[in-house]
Amino acid sequence: MNNQISARWGIVAVVVVLVAMSRLIPHTLASSLFNFSPIGGIALFSAAYFKNKYMSYLLPLAALWVSNLLINNIFYAQYFDGFSWFANPEVYFAFLLIVLMGSSLLKKISMPRLAIAAVSSSLVFFVVTNFYVWLNTILYPKNMAGLASCYVAAIPFYWNTLASDLLYVGVLFGLFEYAKRQYPRMVLEKA
Repeated sequence: MNNQISARWGIVAVVVVLVAMSRLIPHTLASSLFNFSPIGGIALFSAAYFKNKYMSYLLPLAALWVSNLLINNIFYAQYFDGFSWFANPEVYFAFLLIVLMGSSLLKKISMPRLAIAAVSSSLVFFVVTNFYVWLNTILYPKNMAGLASCYVAAIPFYWNTLASDLLYVGVLFGLFEYAKRQYPRMVLEKA
């Protein structure tokens, strides 16, 4: 049984690392893909498949942190004074909320629940991160009109978030379901 658990963890780790590294694509190819990220899908996948709730929160946050180290220190180094170890706490908070939401929504996995979770994930990310932009920048007045303006200005970025959440939820959950069918003994219970 330990070999089965180790194989499961190995497969999950490889898939998550590959998916997390795909977060670099928008920064190397096209700025029109900003906010196209696998982290929402990873957060929902972790919430659904990890019995150990500590791991369900740790995995997406670790994937976000490692990919942020590369993005912030290679692609956006000019915006930081020295090496950036940690930036954008609101993004981490949003993904914590997404794991929490996914833990409730995905106790039983079905196509409708996955679609609702992916759309909800995008909305949580949009609401949390843009509220933080409104609250912590001088770009918008600190009133309801300013908050509304901030959300309206962010709508173009929302579509990439939604598309990526739908895509990566499909990829991660689909690959895992495929693996369960191919190797049923390896994935008998949650990790």
